[in-house]
Amino acid sequence: METSEIIKKIRKIEITTRDLVSELFSGEYHSLFKGQGLEFSEVREYQEGDSFRQIDWNVSARHGTPYIKKFEETRELNVIFLVDSSASTLFGTAENLKSEFITEITAVLSFSALSNNDKVGLLLFTDEIEKYIPPRKGKKSALRILRDILYFKPKSARTSIKNAVEYIYRLINKRSIIFVISDFFDLDYTDSLKLLAKKHDVIALRIIDRSEQELPDAGLLHLKDPETGSRISLNTSKPKLRYQYKTAAQELEKEIAASFKKMRIDLVTLRTDKPYAPELMKFFKFRIRMKNKH
Repeated sequence: METSEIIKKIRKIEITTRDLVSELFSGEYHSLFKGQGLEFSEVREYQEGDSFRQIDWNVSARHGTPYIKKFEETRELNVIFLVDSSASTLFGTAENLKSEFITEITAVLSFSALSNNDKVGLLLFTDEIEKYIPPRKGKKSALRILRDILYFKPKSARTSIKNAVEYIYRLINKRSIIFVISDFFDLDYTDSLKLLAKKHDVIALRIIDRSEQELPDAGLLHLKDPETGSRISLNTSKPKLRYQYKTAAQELEKEIAASFKKMRIDLVTLRTDKPYAPELMKFFKFRIRMKNKH
């Protein structure tokens, strides 16, 4: 694709998401994520009312009088997007492919982060680490992230959330906000994700297509798994088959929801045929309420 076409596409996403960022997300984003980090400020003499837990015993011993460490909230955060680029995201029966939907959601969250003076970074993954962009400030960084999500050509078709999570766990030490964006059609990632959530604030955004929850009545369909290449033919005109498919999909939804609840990681499921803004807003407001309770 020509550079001018890429710029045009990214510009269109930027314009589409601008109002959402300013009107819907900036306030909630700021309220939710401000002050999650603490930075060392100074050492000063102990004063009445100070907590003994803040005493710096080494400095106190040198001076012969109690000193405490002071910390300040840091407004600047790392916001990192772990984005599934496997072949299953190149699918869609609604207006957009899952990958296009992912790009727009990442755009909203990236620009919200920038409006909060945060740094944004990106990890594109399949069952390999496809590309990593370290967290940086500035609109240029956000636009590069969008370009790579849209037009980067991954080497592999398969998925390993576990590999991506373990990679970012080893790489990032500063506490960060990490959005894991995937359809989560994968296995064996829960232990790694749970470990990551002990170190960072992890939020899972599950992007699915309507046909992954319910088969259409469309007669004989010849289907191919985009990651493995295996094929199957289904006669979707049979009500029993559609019912069995829907029931199995509902059971999978329950299993995934229960798994994330057990890990104590927030999961937001978004469908490509439905507006994502109300669901994200509902989630942000819920997180703010929970934060204020604590």
